[in-house]
Amino acid sequence: MFRAWESSRRTSASLAKLASSALVGSTLLVLGGCSDPTYDTSTPQRLLDAVQQAVRDGRPEDLPQFIEISARDVEFEDGVTEESAIGDVKAKLSDMLGQLGRVSRKLKERYAKDLAKSQTQLERVSDRFGFGPVVERAVTDPFKFLDESRAKLTAEDLGDGTATLEYDGSPVAGGFVALLETGDGWRVTVPIELVQSNEYWPQTRHQWAVVASMMLAVENSLDIFEAELDADKFKTLDQATERVGRLLGESVIVQSVIYASMTKKDPGSGKVRTGTSAEVQ
Repeated sequence: MFRAWESSRRTSASLAKLASSALVGSTLLVLGGCSDPTYDTSTPQRLLDAVQQAVRDGRPEDLPQFIEISARDVEFEDGVTEESAIGDVKAKLSDMLGQLGRVSRKLKERYAKDLAKSQTQLERVSDRFGFGPVVERAVTDPFKFLDESRAKLTAEDLGDGTATLEYDGSPVAGGFVALLETGDGWRVTVPIELVQSNEYWPQTRHQWAVVASMMLAVENSLDIFEAELDADKFKTLDQATERVGRLLGESVIVQSVIYASMTKKDPGSGKVRTGTSAEVQ
């Protein structure tokens, strides 16, 4: 009887160890699967592949990391550097794109039949403003172009740390968008010396903060819409896209008006400090 009990005890202990090992293994597997993917951007072509991979993997929140915006060596009056302000904008953009991706997936699942209709039917005017078809494409498949355009996108390394970006044999945006080699790999960039001279390019701490607020406002609008979508408040795709269009339009318009007024005059926030103690208006 003792031997039977001892054998049973050993069997139970073995099963417990096996279950424990399985639990640990499963946990590690889950944690490994949840880790952020590593993208190879060691060449211009691989950067373009990485952008497509992020879209196909359903990770639009990763797209901002492929953007390089050169910051001036300045510090604003509150101690925030322009580099930090740009980083904040990119972080907000990442959150916003992630939320847009989630909303897009839900819309495609819920209104699959509507989206399967013919192109003629999809080109309807679904609201009185006539933005229905545009909003529909923007929220149901916002990253489709990045995936489909990969076959026509080419990049040529110029050998000086930059590369040209062409779409179907023509420079993208007339050559305004290019690729730049950084310490972290290749990135998409714009000629900073040109954009910084534009009156609408953020020049102050407050302006950069408003740009970040625009990203947050869009994300919040998408949050509201997602909650309503989950509550089954929309019977048709038309109703859903009209609602999200209005929410996004209102948030963007308000922030744009604020930003436009700041580009005319931004009192108290126009001074920045360079590497020295000099102040520049």
